[in-house]
Amino acid sequence: MPTVAIIGGSGLETLPQEYQTEPITVKSALGAVSIALARVDGFEIAFLPRHGAEHGIAPHEIEYAANIAALAELGVKRVFATNAVGSLRSNLAPGALVLLDDFIDFTRARSQRFDYSPTGEKGVRHVDFSRPYCLALRTALLLEAAQAGIALTPHGTYVCVDGPRYETPAEVRMFARWGGDVVGMTGLPEAIFARMAGLCYAAVAIVTNFGVGLTDARLRHGDVMREMVNHSATVRDLILGAARRVALDAECACMSNTE
Repeated sequence: MPTVAIIGGSGLETLPQEYQTEPITVKSALGAVSIALARVDGFEIAFLPRHGAEHGIAPHEIEYAANIAALAELGVKRVFATNAVGSLRSNLAPGALVLLDDFIDFTRARSQRFDYSPTGEKGVRHVDFSRPYCLALRTALLLEAAQAGIALTPHGTYVCVDGPRYETPAEVRMFARWGGDVVGMTGLPEAIFARMAGLCYAAVAIVTNFGVGLTDARLRHGDVMREMVNHSATVRDLILGAARRVALDAECACMSNTE
């Protein structure tokens, strides 16, 4: 069974055709989830398209808890994820790749309940988030980017909103003043549930647009998707390369996710 998983966001709904995939259904107490198993350069990965293979699941309709529980049930220990985002900074232009290292959860309509524990632990669990993303996985991504000549901004604070609407100019200004660098709709509570399940988790954000108000342009979903598709191959190669780096490691050299 795979120990590494990739959660693909917008523009990364499938793996390249040269990788043979086997679709399976993984059941947990939180629901059944469709996952593709693939052999990539001699190791096996689990691939989960967050919006479904046909991009039919809206951000606020994603079963985040079921997805993470299914990966844990499958035996996954490390998760790489991608997120399409809007920029809150004039120096982060469309096409930039940002390695997230912190987040602000501005979701208000999503359940934070995660009734799954890798140890069967019951009751309230308080989980440390002094390092919101796994240092070891982030290091693997930075090393892969340097080797492959991929420009990767090494730090970034992600603001998550419910969606599916885009932000207002006032919200963009507010998020930037809070210290946010990018804004998106799908990174949380996914990263939170991964930590609660004991999974190491890292995410690469792909800037698809400037936040409204930073330019005079109106924000159109079609333009966002085209920008994402334009950079999907680069992001995919970066993630697969980093996954290759950690796939054969027995343990992830990061802080305990459950302490």
